[in-house]
Amino acid sequence: MVRMIMHGCCGAMGRTITDLAKGQKDVVIVAGVDTCGGVSGDYPVYGALEDVKEEADVIVDFASAKAVDHLLDFCAERKLPVVLCTTGLSGGQIEKVSQAARETAVLRSANMSLGINLLLKMVKEAARTLAAAGFDMEIVEKHHNQKLDAPSGTALALADSINEAMGNQYHYEYGRFEKHEKRDEKEIGIAAVRGGSIVGEHDIIFAGRDEVVTFSHTAYSKAIFGKGALEAAKFLAGKPAGLYNMADVIEG
Repeated sequence: MVRMIMHGCCGAMGRTITDLAKGQKDVVIVAGVDTCGGVSGDYPVYGALEDVKEEADVIVDFASAKAVDHLLDFCAERKLPVVLCTTGLSGGQIEKVSQAARETAVLRSANMSLGINLLLKMVKEAARTLAAAGFDMEIVEKHHNQKLDAPSGTALALADSINEAMGNQYHYEYGRFEKHEKRDEKEIGIAAVRGGSIVGEHDIIFAGRDEVVTFSHTAYSKAIFGKGALEAAKFLAGKPAGLYNMADVIEG
């Protein structure tokens, strides 16, 4: 049985994962960390990681970017594996992730869903054929009006996947409202839409002369991210120090 701490247990994803974990036979949430305090579900909730009394095998994080630095320091010091699901990290924080991975197992993913992680592979393969043939590439992502970061971490991961496939020749363009010039052939356009209760939509557009190929993914419920996070927690528990991602979980 994998013992898990839910970091950010009072947030929307924390509550979703708590509900999903109740139906799991091989993982149990032993404690939560958040500002709400008290009890969430069947486990105690603490205001700080240092206050947690329960022994755990892994932490799953769905809190906020501002809490990530302390979380990584805590996990690195205690050699405690962490599934890092929070997006909107700064360049310095991403570097800190790599540093922490030298001390403990860290799984970082911009998106925990199986479909998105398959899509990351598919667009990479598509880029090798279509970008090489002169197709322009654009990404449009849509999320609910409460999402803080833009563009989404998933949109950036998709762009990075494409760019990696093409030898990192491309730069990213985040909107063109101040530009009055032709599109640069070496750019990947990324546009963000925020509104209503959209869980998550991503369209990757390969636009060539006289034809367009579009890859699309739509999330209808936050449960897909919660299920992925639990699978990641079970995978990461007991793993040696290193940086992991959802592709490692999928491949077993």
